[in-house]
Amino acid sequence: YDPANERDACGVGFIADMHDRRTHAIVEQGLKILENLDHRGAVGADPKMGDGCGILTQIPHGFFAEECSRLGFELPPAGSYAIGQFFMPKAEEPRAIIQEIVESSLAAAGLPLLGWRDVPVDPEDLGDAVKATEPHHRQVFIGRPASVTDQDAFERRVYVARKVISNKVYGLDDPRVKEFYPVSVSTRTIVYKGMVLVTQLGGYFLDLKDKRFVSAIALVHQRFATNTFPTWRLAHPYRMIAHNGEINTLRGNVNWMHARESQLVSELFGDDLKEVLPVVRQGGSDTANFDNVLELIVLAGRSVPHAMMMMIPEAYDGRDDVSDELRGFYAFHSCLMEPWDGPAAVAFTDGRVIGATLDRNGLRPGRWLETNDGWVVLGSETGVMDESPANVKRKGRLQP
Repeated sequence: YDPANERDACGVGFIADMHDRRTHAIVEQGLKILENLDHRGAVGADPKMGDGCGILTQIPHGFFAEECSRLGFELPPAGSYAIGQFFMPKAEEPRAIIQEIVESSLAAAGLPLLGWRDVPVDPEDLGDAVKATEPHHRQVFIGRPASVTDQDAFERRVYVARKVISNKVYGLDDPRVKEFYPVSVSTRTIVYKGMVLVTQLGGYFLDLKDKRFVSAIALVHQRFATNTFPTWRLAHPYRMIAHNGEINTLRGNVNWMHARESQLVSELFGDDLKEVLPVVRQGGSDTANFDNVLELIVLAGRSVPHAMMMMIPEAYDGRDDVSDELRGFYAFHSCLMEPWDGPAAVAFTDGRVIGATLDRNGLRPGRWLETNDGWVVLGSETGVMDESPANVKRKGRLQP
């Protein structure tokens, strides 16, 4: 027996409204999918300590507009601000150091600071070992400069600011700030995650129970750690993906990304590109590394499906059902990037589109269904959501 051969599958799923109708029901159903994936997670000797779980949704503008107004500052229209969701140290002094870095970095980048909000949580049901590592949850609201008229350009600006902030904080020789982690910083999406059980997530983050918290998508994940120990920051979803499986080619993928960094060029990023290096930071899981690369490719101008097909290409050699155009697409991109290969099912979103794909061998499952009333549900197995058969328009499984 060799524990290095130990493998298991996480639970991943999403629900989306195809007509972009944003409701709290989507968030509730996302949490329900997560609870139905409970058996996919790992727990230790303490039954209240697991590998972590989380949910990614669109930003519910009405909810945050009212909450921020109550705190004394006003939000501009949806899409004209970004929310940074941070894990921060519990102690006030290191938290103040990080807050000063955030504020000075935003000012240097010409990004208006609108205000801060402490995320309300209820840690009562957490295990003792989990409480010992629980971070402080804080949100920063970032305004869009008048000179930036395009939301995609604004998304790039806050991404660069996030990387600058992270590099400064991680560069401090101060162990007290090591709890800092930017969970999500976006104009479109927000992530609530942590080392909590699926039955605890909705009760721990009080925002998720609020009826004003609405979204047209909910991407959820229940973790079973395979190549790293459980921590708050390694829970999924990440900023764009949730992943079931492992990336077996990880060392080569990461080494190639480091090797290419000196050659990266982008008209959209311009001189800001040097601020986002290193693209992949040491200490992250295989999923975190994949997510780091994916967000750079997307923010540099490619669509999310395009970027996913670059990173996880299908096997096309020797097949007569692949068109010349598609074969050419994969051949061209193989000159730019090698495949991120492994038994993997990856669900992905940028807050506008949501989807999922399998690796070329199809060794992880992905089952989906579409309802007559316009919902799409995907899960790492069937039965993640109770649905009347009469309301199922079509269903199937992802293919390699």
